[in-house]
Order: sequence, then C-alpha cells, then structure tokens
Amino acid sequence: MQVRHRSNFITVKTEGAILPPDLLERIHEGDRNLEGLQPEDYHLQAGERLNEAISRSWNRVLAAWHNFKAARPNVTQKDPGTSVTREKLLLPLFQELSYGRLLTAKAIELDGKTYPISHGWNNVPIHLLGFRIDLDTKTPGLAGAARTSPHSMVQELLNRSDDHLWAFLSNGNHLRVLRDNVSLVRQAYLEFDLNAMFEGEAYGDFALLWLLFHQSRVESARPEEFWLERWSRLAQEQGTRALDQLREGVENAITHLGQGLISHRANNELRVHLKSGHLTCQDYYRQLLRIIYRFIFLFVAEDRN
Repeated sequence: MQVRHRSNFITVKTEGAILPPDLLERIHEGDRNLEGLQPEDYHLQAGERLNEAISRSWNRVLAAWHNFKAARPNVTQKDPGTSVTREKLLLPLFQELSYGRLLTAKAIELDGKTYPISHGWNNVPIHLLGFRIDLDTKTPGLAGAARTSPHSMVQELLNRSDDHLWAFLSNGNHLRVLRDNVSLVRQAYLEFDLNAMFEGEAYGDFALLWLLFHQSRVESARPEEFWLERWSRLAQEQGTRALDQLREGVENAITHLGQGLISHRANNELRVHLKSGHLTCQDYYRQLLRIIYRFIFLFVAEDRN
C-alpha cells in the first residue's frame, strides 16, 4: 500500500482530489518517474534549469505583489478592485507563467446561457476578478459574479461544455484551478492562498504554483492531452490501485486479528461465546471490521496532520 505523506505546503488547499496531495508532492520534488517535469517540457532554453526560471518569476511576481498591496488602500469601498487586481498582480503573474498579455474575452454562450468569463487562453477559461469579490459568493450587478458565485459559474461552464475541461479562477487573494466535475454536491479544485504565500514569502509553494499553472500545462489543442489532465488521470489510477491494495490489507488484517484474538490464551470467554453461538461469526466479523476501520481512520487523520 502506498503511504500518503503529510503536505509540506503552507498555502495550498486541495478539494475533490483532482490533484491530490501525493501528486503535488511528486511534482514539487521533481519525481523522475513522473513525466512532464523536464525543462524542455516547460519550453526552457537548452541548459536552463527549472529552479532558475522559477526563481526569476518569483522575484518579478513578488515585486508585483508589493505594488498591488500598496495600491489596494487607494481603491474606494464601492470599487470591487477589478482593474487594480488585474493590472498590478494577476496579468503580471500570468505573463510570468508564459501566457503573454492575457486579453479580455467574449462571454461564452451554451444552449442560450451566457458565461461572462473575463479572459481565456485557447480553450482554457481564465476568470479574473477584483480583490473585494468573494469567489464563493454571488455579487449582484457584477459581471461574472451576479447570477451565481464566480466559482459556481466557472464550474457550471466546465460541466456543460464539451470544449472546456480545465479553468483558472482568481480574485488576487486566491488562485484556483478547476476541472470538469461530475459531482454536484462536492467542489473539486486546487487553491493557492496568494496573500499568505507572498506575505510569508513561501517560495516553495510558489514553485508548485509555477509548475502547475505554467502555460505548457494546458497548451494542447485537445484538453485530454493537457499535462494537468494526464497527471490527474494518473492520480486517479494510482488511487484505484491503492484502494485495491487497501481491500486486500483489510482482509488480511481481519484474518490475523480474528485468529490472534481467538488463539490467545486469555480469551477463553471469547472462544466459549463463539462455540455456543452466543456470538455469531458474522457479529464477530463486524466487530473486527469496526476495529480495523477505526485504525485506518486514525492513521489517515494522523498522516494528514
């Protein structure tokens, strides 16, 4: 069974397992067994290293962040802060991620319904909002947040569209990557807390952001060939194998624990109850299963800190 390590990332939150913590660790560590992590995969020049490119981007984006932070107090309370957020922080950020200067996009229309996504790159919607706009709350009168929350709008677009599989969403405080999600009751996204990242100068978290959000991760004409999608599929396949291994492990644990309890010399009362039928084999099995899953619950809780 593959062991899940505690996340070392301070400003990263993952929901719905589209890009689970185990995979993020492998990407951040440059796992040689994981495809797509070579300098040439990010279109770097010959001899140029990933950490050098990331370090240059970090310095530039950190400077942009300080300019953005200094400009925010001058924004009036009624202003959602869209212009200052885009111009001072988000557009420079995406430029450092090799998207060039993002241009505003036309609203996407599907089956008579309009989705006012602010920007885009090829078939990847990129919705950029002001720092006063909550990603999970609708804001009446504001394009891209009026009918429903920005997150819900982007997610609905991905779910309904055959041409869009992944999308980016940010208000300057948080940056999210979303994927087409079959679940209607649970959100699925990966989020970076930009405020905490730049205030705390969490360079390691920015390195992961750079590796995940770089233009090369979503440049294919076919979304199913994106590196993001290939990594996500890999994580799902490994998760399925882990569940199969977990099932075998549970069966073995039940067998060993059950036999051990029965054979222990101090458990004569247990043997008597089983022989008499006072404790049925099925009830004994259920109690063993309950103990095993309690252990699993505790192990997972401890591993995730």
